[in-house]
Amino acid sequence: MSAWKWTTIALGLILAACNQSATPQENGMLLNPLTQEEERVILYKGTEPPFSGEYCQNKNKGVYVCKRCDAPLYRSEDKFESHCGWPSFDDEIPGAVKREPDADGRRTEILCTRCGAHLGHVFLGEGFTDKNTRHCVNSISLKFIPVETPAKVQTAYFGGGCFWGMEYLLKEAEGVVSTRVGYMGGHTQNPTYKEVCMGNTGHAETVEVVFDPAKTTYEKLARLFFEIHDPTQENRQGPDIGEQYRSVIFVTDDAQKATAEKLIHELMDKGFKVATQVLKADTFWPAEDYHQDYYEKTGKHPYCHVYKKRF
Repeated sequence: MSAWKWTTIALGLILAACNQSATPQENGMLLNPLTQEEERVILYKGTEPPFSGEYCQNKNKGVYVCKRCDAPLYRSEDKFESHCGWPSFDDEIPGAVKREPDADGRRTEILCTRCGAHLGHVFLGEGFTDKNTRHCVNSISLKFIPVETPAKVQTAYFGGGCFWGMEYLLKEAEGVVSTRVGYMGGHTQNPTYKEVCMGNTGHAETVEVVFDPAKTTYEKLARLFFEIHDPTQENRQGPDIGEQYRSVIFVTDDAQKATAEKLIHELMDKGFKVATQVLKADTFWPAEDYHQDYYEKTGKHPYCHVYKKRF
C-alpha cells in the first residue's frame, strides 16, 4: 500500500466523521415509505404476531424482496413449512442477507444486506430440511413478486482493483440504481479494511451493483467492467498490489456465470491473457462508511481506472 493512498484514506476518515449524520437516502439508496407498523418491525426490530403475516402460507412461485429497498432476498423454492407462525426459508439469495448477534445475546438476527432492514432471526441445527437452516422472517419485512413479474432490480458483484475507482465508473452506467463497496470471497466474517489490506482474509475489494434490468443488462455491465480495469493483471491493479486487488466476477446464478465466461473467451480470442476469476457469490460485507462513494466525497478522480475499449 502506497504512502499516498494511506494519506488519502486518512482524509476520507475525516470526511466520514463530518458526514456521520448521512441517511441511506442521502447516500443514493432509494427507499420505500413505511407504515408505522412496518417501521416498528423493520427499523426498530419488532416482531409481528405468529400466523398473522401475509406470506406465512404463501406457496406461489416467485421472489421475496425487501419491503424497504426492493433488494431480492429469498426464492420461493427455498421456502418451507415449519409451522412456527412465520415464513421460513432454508437459504437466501447469495449475499442478500447478513447475520449479526441479537441484542438478547442468544439469537442471531438477520438483516437485508443492502439497507439493513430487520428481517427476523436465523436458527441452525433444527433438522427441518437438508440444509439444517431456518430463516424465520417477518412477512411485513417482505414483498412477494410472482414469477410472472420480473423483479425490479438485479445485483452484480465485480472486483477489479481499488473499489473506489471501480464504483466511481460503474455508478455512472445507464440503468444502475445504486452501488456499494465492500469485501467478498474471503474466509473470515466482518472483515475490516485493515485486515483485508494485510492479506489475511482472502477477500477481494468488491463493488455491489444494483441495476434495473429494464434499462440495462448484466452483459452490458460486465463488458464495462472489463473495459474500466486491466483484466490481464494478476493480484494487482496499477500501483495497488495484493490478492485483495485481483480481477474477479462473483456470479449469483448460472446465467451470470455463462455471460462472464463468454466475455472472457471473447477477450482471449482477441489475444488478451485474462486473469479474471469467475466465482460463486457469497456474503458481501459492506466496507466502512468512508469508503462509500469515495471520489464523490473527496472531489477527486480514479488514479488507476480508466475506460479502454476492448470489445
